[in-house]
Amino acid sequence: MKHGKKYNEAAKLVDRSQVLEPAEAVAVVKKTATAKFDETVEVHIRTGCDGRHADQQIRGAVVLPNGTGKSVRVLVFAKGDKINEAEAAGADHVGGEELIPKIQNDGWLDFDVVVATPDMMGVVGRLGKVLGPKGLMPNPKAGTVTMDVAKAIADIKAGKIEYRLDKSNIIHCPIGKASFDENKLVENFNALMEAVLKAKPSTLKGQYLRSVTLASTMGPGVKVNTMKLV
Repeated sequence: MKHGKKYNEAAKLVDRSQVLEPAEAVAVVKKTATAKFDETVEVHIRTGCDGRHADQQIRGAVVLPNGTGKSVRVLVFAKGDKINEAEAAGADHVGGEELIPKIQNDGWLDFDVVVATPDMMGVVGRLGKVLGPKGLMPNPKAGTVTMDVAKAIADIKAGKIEYRLDKSNIIHCPIGKASFDENKLVENFNALMEAVLKAKPSTLKGQYLRSVTLASTMGPGVKVNTMKLV
């Protein structure tokens, strides 16, 4: 794969054979984030899980102590009093049945997270083919199917992120922006890793964390020492 001049320059700052402590890795990632925009810092966790088995699926959410640096648009499916509660809590869009054709037929997707009250999941379920592949389907494990919509919205706006295995059994998560103070990025990294470690499936045999890599949007990956994390 061919990379641009900036990436190649940044890659020179990374020793591929080295495995760094989280704070050292964060410092290197900040140096390699040379794009003209404020790059997102992401964590990529390769696990020893086999997501084809239901008991080895990992999915959950964690509120990052310092947020993600991104403003998140929240859509809430609710009815009755919960509509007013969602609006008062700062939801960007609130509705019900009437939103189905708008999303299904018009391709409206001006939101980043979908929250639903349990009694609306029958309606939301009809959007499975649209929301599912985009990772937008509300889920109780992620705290996005709840009667406490105000708390769900507050957590999401404060920096709640969802973690889940992809098809390669890797977890990809943002932990902030390259402009963040190093300590804030390390705190966010530790909060995510703590949640992921707690989510380790009890049925898993062998190594849980195969590798952990930090990278900015356009920068090279920096390997993190997993020994101290376990």
